[in-house]
Amino acid sequence: MAWTKKQMMLAFIMVSTGSINTISAKWTDRIYSKNSHGNVVKFNHPFLQADCMFMGEMTCMAAFYILRILRRRARQGASELALDSDQNTKFPRLVFYLPAICDMTATSMMYLGLTLTYASSFQMLRGAVIVFTGLLSVGFLGRRLRYFHWLGIVLVLIGLVVVGLSDFISSSQTNQDLNGIITGDLLIIMAQIVTATQMVIEERFVIKHNVPPLLAVGWEGTFGFLTLSVLLVPMYYIPAGKLSGNENGTLEDAIDAFVQIGNSALLALSLLMNIVSIAFFNFAGISVTKELSATTRMVLDSVRTFVIWVFTLLVQWETFQYLQPIGFVILMLGMMLYNDVIILPFLRSCGVIQDQRVPETIPVLEGVDEVDKGSTYGGTVDPF
Repeated sequence: MAWTKKQMMLAFIMVSTGSINTISAKWTDRIYSKNSHGNVVKFNHPFLQADCMFMGEMTCMAAFYILRILRRRARQGASELALDSDQNTKFPRLVFYLPAICDMTATSMMYLGLTLTYASSFQMLRGAVIVFTGLLSVGFLGRRLRYFHWLGIVLVLIGLVVVGLSDFISSSQTNQDLNGIITGDLLIIMAQIVTATQMVIEERFVIKHNVPPLLAVGWEGTFGFLTLSVLLVPMYYIPAGKLSGNENGTLEDAIDAFVQIGNSALLALSLLMNIVSIAFFNFAGISVTKELSATTRMVLDSVRTFVIWVFTLLVQWETFQYLQPIGFVILMLGMMLYNDVIILPFLRSCGVIQDQRVPETIPVLEGVDEVDKGSTYGGTVDPF
């Protein structure tokens, strides 16, 4: 069935804002501005960037209530706004605190990793969430993974190795800091353990409350923003050694970050783009799942990864390395097998395999990243 103009617009918004999200985050890391010491240096404040990401998620709560008011006035089109009348708005708010802490930790680690590695690798390596989600779902949710889950995990692992190897080769060819790139890649992969933990927690404690996805993202954003804002104070005094991005050598220097933002309109613009793109990406992603399908959303997210990779090559933020697209394709195949979409359904329709699809055998993901963060409010596991 052909897509409607509205569906095509939602798909475009999802791909474009999702791409802008990662691109603007990496662009922010590359902008020079005068700091509090009077020196012109790159903006390197990953924890403040993570706090900005939560600001974007917080706007989803405002969007939810605005849309609910409009729905009540119109008395129609609730499904079009990704709001279901049977969804619950009365629930214990603190149920979102633990997932928000996981989200905060994972996002901070990924932004820190992004300052050290390539934007395209950052996007691709997040596919590791499939591996950890599958394993944790077995240990803590009592799931049984079928053969295609294990095949998907194996392919994802191979894809991660290929992408990591491409970073290793690229760094040696461009004389970039190899240790920094490896550290960045490892931080991103480690963050996926935390993201997978968040998904399992949400599967275990949150989904039963049937909270509207936009409202759920909004509450996680609120708790994450408040908690990280408070933690910025002790971070100002904690020594971080080589991981520090400021001249004080501490884990984060929010004062220095605000000075740099005040000294550069371009820097302020890049952060604003990041906040706005997160908000629109969340809404578009949820709407795509409702209007089309979780499978469509997964495919569009993969397109987003490809767009980011092409963009970084065009603006020469990185050089072409033939192993990277190979790794991306392998990750895509692993993702499709693990989620039991496209490949296996096609083989079943052709009579090549006779097994039947078993729905919801693993934690599922719909509500977003942001940096792409993961939530488990319905849909397929989306590593990109």
